[in-house]
Amino acid sequence: MKNRLERLRIKLEEQELDAFFVSSPENRRYLSGFSGSAGFLIVSKDTAVLATDFRYVEQAGQQSPDFRVHRISGGMKWLPELLVELGVKRVGFESGDLTVGAHQAIINVLKETTIAKEVSMISTSQFIDPLRMIKEPEELALISRAMEISDHAFQVVTPLIEVGDTERSVAWKMEMVMREGGAEALAFETIVASGPNAAKPHHHPSDRQIRSGEPIVIDFGARYEGYNSDMTRTICLGDPDETFRIVYDTVLAAQLTASATVLPTMTSGEADGIAREIIEQAGYGEQFGHSLGHGIGLAVHEYPRVGPRSDDPLADGTVFTIEPGIYIPGWGGVRIEDTVIMEGGKVRSLTTSHKNENPKV
Repeated sequence: MKNRLERLRIKLEEQELDAFFVSSPENRRYLSGFSGSAGFLIVSKDTAVLATDFRYVEQAGQQSPDFRVHRISGGMKWLPELLVELGVKRVGFESGDLTVGAHQAIINVLKETTIAKEVSMISTSQFIDPLRMIKEPEELALISRAMEISDHAFQVVTPLIEVGDTERSVAWKMEMVMREGGAEALAFETIVASGPNAAKPHHHPSDRQIRSGEPIVIDFGARYEGYNSDMTRTICLGDPDETFRIVYDTVLAAQLTASATVLPTMTSGEADGIAREIIEQAGYGEQFGHSLGHGIGLAVHEYPRVGPRSDDPLADGTVFTIEPGIYIPGWGGVRIEDTVIMEGGKVRSLTTSHKNENPKV
């Protein structure tokens, strides 16, 4: 954690900030190790404070040895006194996380004190998040474990899916196996989308019964000690139609080609273009409406942003998804997704499950 704090302090100096007020749960955990659901960090050039309420004081002391734990109660009335104690004037905050109401509450409590004219709250955008982009070995181990839990669930559940099962029942089985396998939570709501529902990339599982010969998109992930996995497979029970075969083979080619050819010298936008070109050449460019992927770690979606307009680098140590898809309203869709790491100048997949559309094989 000390290395992470030092990297943040370098940025503070570069941006001429005296301290930073951290409110997002992911950045709070990344910098302090604290996994509680309530609290704030204030990091100055020589002090790190974790402010939390009675429920988490003992936990914070155990999980965050590099931080001084400051007990607080409701509201933000504790903040001015702490800022005076730290002697800070220019304090950055996460504009993308702090709500308008919370920001106004801070301004109001500062106005009630004598330091209102001395302290400036400076809005910043994506100040800490890029620091999380290169994963440390300990982080990679946790993501890999989360991915193992997901892979296991896919391998256990999909051979048991039968015609007539509902999307909701399949989702529940996936979630149950992940929980039994060690997941502390789901990374996100499991997606099971069958038939025409598969044309909706973020479909919510319903009571629709699965039929023979149609696409079934299953998108899911596990959370393990705060870190997430994410994978998608598309399967089919029975004999698929010709559209399925063409679409599936196109998406698979795009996914495999991108995985094999993406390099750390590329921007995320260039990586996206590799898969997108294959899908466009097959005549389905308009049916691939989302980015190729996204970074993953403490958040399901984080840096690097792997999309057509992104210039985020894919340096060694970045963990991200490669997930092209084609979605045809009225028919369905196909998406295939692996979580990968850029390692030694090439992509290595952390996802190990097969990409055979027939789950019975």
